[in-house]
Amino acid sequence: MKLSEFDFELPPKLVAEYPATYRDESKLMIVHRDTGEIEHRVFKDIIDYFDESDCIAVNNTKVFPARLYGKKEKTGAKIEVFLLRQLNVEMKLWDVLVDPARKIRVGNKLYFGENNELIAEVVDNTTSRGRTIRFLTEGDDNHFKEALSRLGQTPLPKYINREVEEMDKERYQTVYAKVEGAVAAPTAGLHFSPELLKRFEIKGVSRAELTLHVGLGTFRNIEVEDLSKHKMDAEYYSIGQESADLVNAAKRGKKRICAVGTTSMRSMESSVSADYFLKSTSGWTNLFIHPPFEFMIANSMVTNFHLPKTSLIIMVAAFAGYDLTMKAYKEAIKKKYRFFSYGDAMLII
Repeated sequence: MKLSEFDFELPPKLVAEYPATYRDESKLMIVHRDTGEIEHRVFKDIIDYFDESDCIAVNNTKVFPARLYGKKEKTGAKIEVFLLRQLNVEMKLWDVLVDPARKIRVGNKLYFGENNELIAEVVDNTTSRGRTIRFLTEGDDNHFKEALSRLGQTPLPKYINREVEEMDKERYQTVYAKVEGAVAAPTAGLHFSPELLKRFEIKGVSRAELTLHVGLGTFRNIEVEDLSKHKMDAEYYSIGQESADLVNAAKRGKKRICAVGTTSMRSMESSVSADYFLKSTSGWTNLFIHPPFEFMIANSMVTNFHLPKTSLIIMVAAFAGYDLTMKAYKEAIKKKYRFFSYGDAMLII
């Protein structure tokens, strides 16, 4: 398939600037793959589509405050540093993106905080905007993380056109987030409240937790028309034995296995055993799921409404079918569903 087939007109006002007042009261579109039927519900109604011994697979990655604002030595010019991933804990080496990039050169020192609580040195150029920096702060990693939590901002995507607010610390995070390392939230999971998760538990639906640390590659523009030529950035993921056992029990029982989000789906499809069950593993995945694709693990999926020409809507089309996906998106625009990270959700069954 071609990238241009995933272009559509999205009214800018449908990109959600804020989350729903209550997590589980966003809109929910139900898309039936077998009949093509589309239903309109509220997210907490999702429980009606699950039975005992079904399984939901969720990504428990935790977003860290990855966006830092500081100043450059000597000139005092304001700079933005976006932390991508830590390369070495002891040396405090990080892969980052810098802005404005043309002014940030190897050897420059960067200062963060009113009293220069964090100081970093640029040690390498990696891409046009990419740099490797080393933080020069004393103390252990906990001391560094404490300073980062005070000085860093919640890394809302640039598509959300407003300043970061205090509530974003909580709302741009799933209620089950626990393993820190993501620079973007696995947004399909933002709709689950503690009360809704308890209802799933009471109903006998198991919850398998896995980890994929979402990087900016998930949002990187696809710049080739032929989708088979696009390369995804690698992201770290981990699936424990307990979670694999829960998913495989549901698979053996021919029950519903629901991937909550594209990251959960990518993680599971990156870890399929020779006999088509989920295996416990950890490592890096750059799997790009696009039509045609044969899914081996999940038979249902929760996902948000994505922007045109992104790897996310392309994966949805691989799972739901291209025609049904575009029909659902047309209906979502007509019914004024909210799009992107803080937007509404779709359950594909």
